[in-house]
Amino acid sequence: MEQVKFTQMKDGDAEDYAFLTRHEIAYAEGTANRLLTALVDLDTSLSGYQVTRLGHSLQSATRAWRDGADTDWVVSALLHDIGDIYAPYNHDEYAAAILKPFVREQCTWTVEVHGDFQKLYYADKVGGDPNARERYRDHPYFDDCATFCERWDQTSFDPDYDVLPIEFFAPMVQEIFARKAYDPAVVRSGEREPLTDAARAAERAA
Repeated sequence: MEQVKFTQMKDGDAEDYAFLTRHEIAYAEGTANRLLTALVDLDTSLSGYQVTRLGHSLQSATRAWRDGADTDWVVSALLHDIGDIYAPYNHDEYAAAILKPFVREQCTWTVEVHGDFQKLYYADKVGGDPNARERYRDHPYFDDCATFCERWDQTSFDPDYDVLPIEFFAPMVQEIFARKAYDPAVVRSGEREPLTDAARAAERAA
């Protein structure tokens, strides 16, 4: 069997859908590689900064790594702007949707709303609301997103920063997207992990 028999989904039988399920599982296994390719494509996306969008993403992830962040945080920092290519007006939601099945809820929420938190640093210069993040003030992950933006996002536009290459982060991306989707042990709804870990950071710097 090389293709399903139906031309309308309602006409498919168990054999058709078993066949499609096998194909979908095999395709999903390549998600990490496709995302790494998309990251490279960020080099040709939005310009005007002193670093490319890929450079910004790598710098954000490098800062997270050097802060002792766990893998969920590092990969979230790496992919937080992946939506710039296809969803420039809601890039944060786009990136969060990609990450949601495979990382902690805390990280997904942070990526999903980081655009509003970033406005603190520039919105007053373009007629926007620098306090847009205040609508989330009572959310349990508010401080996490504020720290994410302050330490890893808004600061990562420095062309002189010593950035780790994409190859360094590739195994972490592979690890994250090899997880079982929506595994409660991964999503860990309501749980928090610190963005920084001094002991882990010291080990990585050694």
